[in-house]
Amino acid sequence: MTAQVISFEQRRAPRKRAAAAALVTDTIHARPLGHLCNLSASGVLLIAPQRPRSEAVFQARLPLADGPQGAAAIELGLQEQWHQAANAGQVWVGYRIIAIAPQDALTLVQWLQRA
Repeated sequence: MTAQVISFEQRRAPRKRAAAAALVTDTIHARPLGHLCNLSASGVLLIAPQRPRSEAVFQARLPLADGPQGAAAIELGLQEQWHQAANAGQVWVGYRIIAIAPQDALTLVQWLQRA
């Protein structure tokens, strides 16, 4: 008898891996939130130096390499959805995008389309 593995995709939007580990910054407190792992139109995965408070909300600046006019940065409102311990004292953190300006949303969509 063989075991079947069924995989369910729980993400609502396809994600694009970051070409480089861009540093995402909390703009209110001017401190790093973590390094970008992947990004979608609705969420962000970071590898962070510390665990955020559950459901914490941040205003963040996220640099996008290879933007429409070269490097670009967008500002996002993020809310922590989950976190999990990683190696070497780091933490995987999944955030949901809760706010984004129309121009930044356009920049994000264009960046994602270049996958």
